[in-house]
Amino acid sequence: MRSPDGRKVLFVAKPDAAPARPGIQYARPDDLADARKSWRTLLLEYNESPSENPLGLLPAWRLYENPAYERLKRHVGVENLYILSAGWGLIRADFLTPNYDITFSSPTESYKQRPRGAAYRDISMLPDGNEEPIMFFGSRPYVDLFCALTKQTRGRRVLWYNTKNKPVADGCDVRRFHTTKDGVWYYECVQAFIDGKLTV
Repeated sequence: MRSPDGRKVLFVAKPDAAPARPGIQYARPDDLADARKSWRTLLLEYNESPSENPLGLLPAWRLYENPAYERLKRHVGVENLYILSAGWGLIRADFLTPNYDITFSSPTESYKQRPRGAAYRDISMLPDGNEEPIMFFGSRPYVDLFCALTKQTRGRRVLWYNTKNKPVADGCDVRRFHTTKDGVWYYECVQAFIDGKLTV
Protein backbone atom coordinates (compact mmCIF):
# COMPACT_ATOMS: atom_id res chain seq x y z
CA MET A 1 0.00 0.00 0.00
CA ARG A 2 1.10 3.58 -0.56
CA SER A 3 1.07 6.68 1.64
CA PRO A 4 -0.40 9.94 0.26
CA ASP A 5 3.13 11.10 -0.60
CA GLY A 6 3.86 7.90 -2.56
CA ARG A 7 5.97 5.99 -0.03
CA LYS A 8 5.49 2.26 0.50
CA VAL A 9 3.71 1.48 3.76
CA LEU A 10 5.15 -1.25 5.98
CA PHE A 11 2.87 -2.28 8.82
CA VAL A 12 4.58 -2.87 12.16
CA ALA A 13 3.52 -2.94 15.81
CA LYS A 14 5.50 0.14 16.91
CA PRO A 15 6.16 2.56 14.04
CA ASP A 16 8.00 5.07 16.24
CA ALA A 17 10.59 2.43 17.18
CA ALA A 18 11.21 1.14 13.64
CA PRO A 19 14.51 1.96 11.90
CA ALA A 20 14.26 4.71 9.30
CA ARG A 21 14.34 3.47 5.70
CA PRO A 22 14.22 5.65 2.57
CA GLY A 23 10.90 5.47 0.77
CA ILE A 24 9.16 3.62 3.63
CA GLN A 25 6.39 4.84 5.90
CA TYR A 26 5.73 2.68 8.96
CA ALA A 27 2.18 2.37 10.27
CA ARG A 28 -0.08 0.23 12.42
CA PRO A 29 -3.11 -1.29 10.67
CA ASP A 30 -5.50 0.92 12.65
CA ASP A 31 -3.60 4.17 12.14
CA LEU A 32 -5.40 6.72 10.01
CA ALA A 33 -4.42 6.52 6.34
CA ASP A 34 -6.14 9.83 5.69
CA ALA A 35 -8.45 12.17 7.58
CA ARG A 36 -11.33 9.69 7.54
CA LYS A 37 -10.22 6.07 7.20
CA SER A 38 -7.75 3.68 8.76
CA TRP A 39 -5.44 1.46 6.74
CA ARG A 40 -7.53 -1.52 7.84
CA THR A 41 -10.68 0.06 6.41
CA LEU A 42 -8.90 0.88 3.15
CA LEU A 43 -7.66 -2.70 2.89
CA LEU A 44 -11.17 -4.10 3.39
CA GLU A 45 -12.46 -1.75 0.69
CA TYR A 46 -9.59 -2.75 -1.60
CA ASN A 47 -10.62 -6.41 -1.24
CA GLU A 48 -14.19 -5.67 -2.29
CA SER A 49 -12.95 -5.86 -5.91
CA PRO A 50 -10.31 -8.63 -5.75
CA SER A 51 -10.25 -8.99 -9.54
CA GLU A 52 -8.74 -5.52 -9.62
CA ASN A 53 -5.41 -5.50 -7.83
CA PRO A 54 -3.43 -2.45 -8.99
CA LEU A 55 -1.03 -2.65 -6.02
CA GLY A 56 -0.18 -6.29 -6.73
CA LEU A 57 -1.03 -7.46 -3.21
CA LEU A 58 -0.67 -11.19 -2.55
CA PRO A 59 -3.28 -13.52 -1.07
CA ALA A 60 -2.55 -13.99 2.63
CA TRP A 61 -1.29 -17.58 2.31
CA ARG A 62 1.43 -16.50 -0.14
CA LEU A 63 3.05 -14.05 2.30
CA TYR A 64 4.74 -16.91 4.15
CA GLU A 65 7.81 -18.76 2.90
CA ASN A 66 7.19 -22.10 4.60
CA PRO A 67 5.72 -24.61 2.10
CA ALA A 68 3.26 -25.84 4.75
CA TYR A 69 0.88 -23.02 3.80
CA GLU A 70 0.68 -24.13 0.18
CA ARG A 71 0.36 -27.81 1.14
CA LEU A 72 -2.47 -27.00 3.52
CA LYS A 73 -4.20 -24.84 0.89
CA ARG A 74 -4.07 -27.72 -1.59
CA HIS A 75 -5.36 -30.17 1.03
CA VAL A 76 -8.37 -28.25 2.38
CA GLY A 77 -8.95 -25.72 -0.41
CA VAL A 78 -8.32 -22.00 -0.24
CA GLU A 79 -11.96 -21.37 0.75
CA ASN A 80 -11.46 -23.42 3.95
CA LEU A 81 -8.10 -21.99 4.99
CA TYR A 82 -7.73 -18.98 7.28
CA ILE A 83 -4.62 -17.19 8.45
CA LEU A 84 -4.41 -15.94 12.04
CA SER A 85 -2.47 -12.70 11.68
CA ALA A 86 -1.13 -10.57 14.55
CA GLY A 87 -1.64 -7.57 12.28
CA TRP A 88 -5.04 -8.14 10.69
CA GLY A 89 -6.88 -10.87 12.62
CA LEU A 90 -8.45 -14.07 11.27
CA ILE A 91 -8.41 -13.54 7.51
CA ARG A 92 -9.28 -15.74 4.57
CA ALA A 93 -6.32 -17.29 2.83
CA ASP A 94 -7.29 -15.51 -0.40
CA PHE A 95 -7.59 -12.07 1.27
CA LEU A 96 -5.26 -9.66 -0.54
CA THR A 97 -2.83 -8.58 2.14
CA PRO A 98 0.01 -6.04 2.19
CA ASN A 99 3.45 -6.80 3.53
CA TYR A 100 3.52 -6.51 7.33
CA ASP A 101 5.88 -7.33 10.16
CA ILE A 102 3.80 -7.78 13.32
CA THR A 103 4.03 -10.81 15.59
CA PHE A 104 3.26 -12.14 19.04
CA SER A 105 6.26 -14.44 18.89
CA SER A 106 9.61 -13.73 20.48
CA PRO A 107 12.45 -13.10 20.31
CA THR A 108 12.14 -10.43 17.65
CA GLU A 109 12.89 -6.74 17.26
CA SER A 110 10.72 -4.70 19.60
CA TYR A 111 9.07 -2.67 16.83
CA LYS A 112 7.58 -5.89 15.39
CA GLN A 113 6.23 -7.19 18.72
CA ARG A 114 2.52 -6.60 19.27
CA PRO A 115 2.04 -5.74 22.95
CA ARG A 116 -0.40 -7.81 24.96
CA GLY A 117 -3.69 -6.00 25.34
CA ALA A 118 -2.92 -3.49 22.57
CA ALA A 119 -6.02 -2.02 20.93
CA TYR A 120 -6.39 -3.64 17.50
CA ARG A 121 -9.61 -3.84 15.49
CA ASP A 122 -8.91 -7.43 14.49
CA ILE A 123 -10.97 -8.87 11.65
CA SER A 124 -12.73 -12.23 11.91
CA MET A 125 -13.77 -13.46 8.48
CA LEU A 126 -15.43 -16.67 9.61
CA PRO A 127 -18.92 -16.88 8.11
CA ASP A 128 -21.78 -15.96 10.45
CA GLY A 129 -23.32 -19.06 12.01
CA ASN A 130 -20.38 -21.26 11.03
CA GLU A 131 -20.94 -24.85 12.19
CA GLU A 132 -17.90 -26.43 10.58
CA PRO A 133 -15.08 -27.65 12.85
CA ILE A 134 -11.98 -25.46 13.04
CA MET A 135 -8.43 -26.73 13.61
CA PHE A 136 -5.78 -24.36 14.94
CA PHE A 137 -2.11 -24.93 14.16
CA GLY A 138 0.02 -22.26 15.79
CA SER A 139 2.23 -21.20 18.65
CA ARG A 140 1.05 -20.48 22.16
CA PRO A 141 1.24 -16.66 21.95
CA TYR A 142 -1.55 -16.78 19.34
CA VAL A 143 -3.99 -18.87 21.41
CA ASP A 144 -5.78 -15.93 23.05
CA LEU A 145 -6.38 -14.21 19.72
CA PHE A 146 -7.65 -17.46 18.19
CA CYS A 147 -10.10 -17.95 21.04
CA ALA A 148 -11.33 -14.35 20.86
CA LEU A 149 -11.88 -14.35 17.10
CA THR A 150 -13.62 -17.74 16.94
CA LYS A 151 -15.79 -17.58 20.07
CA GLN A 152 -18.98 -16.92 18.05
CA THR A 153 -18.61 -20.05 15.93
CA ARG A 154 -20.93 -22.99 16.51
CA GLY A 155 -18.41 -25.48 15.20
CA ARG A 156 -16.00 -27.53 17.25
CA ARG A 157 -12.65 -25.80 17.81
CA VAL A 158 -9.64 -28.13 18.02
CA LEU A 159 -6.43 -26.54 19.24
CA TRP A 160 -3.12 -28.38 18.98
CA TYR A 161 -0.23 -27.60 21.32
CA ASN A 162 3.25 -28.83 22.13
CA THR A 163 4.27 -27.26 25.43
CA LYS A 164 4.85 -28.61 28.91
CA ASN A 165 1.70 -26.99 30.23
CA LYS A 166 -1.65 -27.24 28.53
CA PRO A 167 -2.82 -23.81 27.32
CA VAL A 168 -6.05 -22.34 28.63
CA ALA A 169 -8.48 -22.12 25.73
CA ASP A 170 -12.08 -21.90 26.94
CA GLY A 171 -14.53 -23.78 24.76
CA CYS A 172 -11.80 -25.48 22.73
CA ASP A 173 -10.87 -29.13 22.43
CA VAL A 174 -7.18 -28.86 23.38
CA ARG A 175 -5.02 -31.73 22.10
CA ARG A 176 -1.32 -32.46 22.62
CA PHE A 177 0.78 -33.00 19.51
CA HIS A 178 3.73 -35.18 20.47
CA THR A 179 6.99 -34.31 18.77
CA THR A 180 10.59 -33.73 19.73
CA LYS A 181 10.78 -30.55 17.66
CA ASP A 182 10.75 -27.14 19.27
CA GLY A 183 10.02 -23.78 17.68
CA VAL A 184 8.00 -24.36 14.54
CA TRP A 185 6.63 -27.76 15.62
CA TYR A 186 3.23 -26.74 14.22
CA TYR A 187 4.46 -27.21 10.66
CA GLU A 188 5.05 -30.87 11.52
CA CYS A 189 1.56 -30.92 13.02
CA VAL A 190 0.14 -29.54 9.76
CA GLN A 191 1.86 -32.29 7.80
CA ALA A 192 0.51 -34.94 10.19
CA PHE A 193 -3.00 -33.56 9.58
CA ILE A 194 -2.48 -33.66 5.80
CA ASP A 195 -1.20 -37.23 6.06
CA GLY A 196 -4.29 -38.29 8.04
CA LYS A 197 -2.26 -39.08 11.18
CA LEU A 198 -4.20 -36.84 13.58
CA THR A 199 -7.22 -38.43 15.18
CA VAL A 200 -9.81 -36.35 16.99
